[in-house]
Amino acid sequence: MLPIVDFCGLKIRRLIIGANPFGGYSHQSKSRDAEMIAYHTVERIHETWERAYAAGLNTMITNNETPRVMQAVSEYFSTGGSLQWIAQVNNRTKTDMHASVDEVVQLGCKALYFHGGRVDRLFAEQDEEPLRSWVSYAKSLGVVVGVAAHAPKAHLWVNSLDIADFHAVPFFNCGSLHEGSGLKFKLRDVPAATECIRTISKPCIGYKIMGAGRIDPRMAFEHAFDQIKPGDVVNVGMHRGDKDDMVEENVALVEEILMRNE
Repeated sequence: MLPIVDFCGLKIRRLIIGANPFGGYSHQSKSRDAEMIAYHTVERIHETWERAYAAGLNTMITNNETPRVMQAVSEYFSTGGSLQWIAQVNNRTKTDMHASVDEVVQLGCKALYFHGGRVDRLFAEQDEEPLRSWVSYAKSLGVVVGVAAHAPKAHLWVNSLDIADFHAVPFFNCGSLHEGSGLKFKLRDVPAATECIRTISKPCIGYKIMGAGRIDPRMAFEHAFDQIKPGDVVNVGMHRGDKDDMVEENVALVEEILMRNE
């Protein structure tokens, strides 16, 4: 079985299943986005989560803004879904961030983190007050609260404020994706990201460890677990349209790597 770590009081296995493929966020091409969207019906999303749990995972991450994915989350928990949920939160579809937090907490998230694009902007403006407000409000509702950001410097800034419980750090600084300026995956980003994760003493979630499908899974997993802290975890999206047993294959691969590293 995959090792479990104490992640801010939550018991989380070191591999988390993400949801970018469910919403069609391939970070590859528009045709690839469309392929993922067509494949991931609500029923297939549920099946993927069920297979993830059966394979040994216990946690999933999704954003709060893709209607079909949020429908899947709502129906999953209404029928007793077993995975615990970490929500990525933005407020582009809500009146304010507090309303977005309310929604995911009411649906049953155990933890949440604020979208990297929002945190990047606050860092650029050196405006900590909105972030303090969001974090304080979410913590008042009894959930574990973290932040994402694309640039290591943004994470180090938030870490200096000492307000977040955890950090979600991408191996590739692809904030350009959210600004409409194209796909930018540069290998030179990875050392800075992993150094950032090791510098931050709080638990971290490493994501985009495969560069959105650009890196061999074994190579990516081996490098990620070699570089992050023992209490950290990785979040990986899994598109079963490419390979039906991808979930089970990824779990087995991570089990093998972590057992070898013990």
